[in-house]
Amino acid sequence: MTELLLTLISAALINNLVLQWPLGVDPLLGSEQRQVHALGIATASLMLIVGTLGYALYHWLLLPLELTALRLFVFLPLSVLLIAPLLKWLSRSLPKLTFEGLWPLLLGNAGILGLTLLNAQNEKGFLHAITLSLGSGLGFWLVLSLFNDLSQRTRDNDVPLPFRGLPIQLIGAGLIAVAFLGFSGLIKT
Repeated sequence: MTELLLTLISAALINNLVLQWPLGVDPLLGSEQRQVHALGIATASLMLIVGTLGYALYHWLLLPLELTALRLFVFLPLSVLLIAPLLKWLSRSLPKLTFEGLWPLLLGNAGILGLTLLNAQNEKGFLHAITLSLGSGLGFWLVLSLFNDLSQRTRDNDVPLPFRGLPIQLIGAGLIAVAFLGFSGLIKT
């Protein structure tokens, strides 16, 4: 149980897919302010579902049949086919949030495919894969919320002309990544 909790914290804070490995950076720059929490919930849910199903398919189907070379041809359609039903279910479950227009951001999120490939290499078991998927999704949502707050603050402040727009956003993303480096000594194995 302790190992699963440490995996959850580590995936969300220390080994964050967006900050440590630049996977899934596109939604940070392409999301609108009003859709941040909807995108965070949708991405965390999709990471949990696709990461768990990807682990199960890889270890229980592709590995016994010795078809491990086909993992990308299984994982990519799996994530693409689950986006539309997930967004439809989330829009029915959470009617106050708008999930319209999130399909391209979820489709282009490399963090989902990267997480599924990490889970395929995982030899620690099914519960560890679920915990890693959930922690990665929650970490993505946290970084998305922090980055949205930072970009809103820079939009309202007086930023020099050469730094307006994308340059200040990239500088902010770098500063958030440096701030998250402080968590690297949190868990010692």
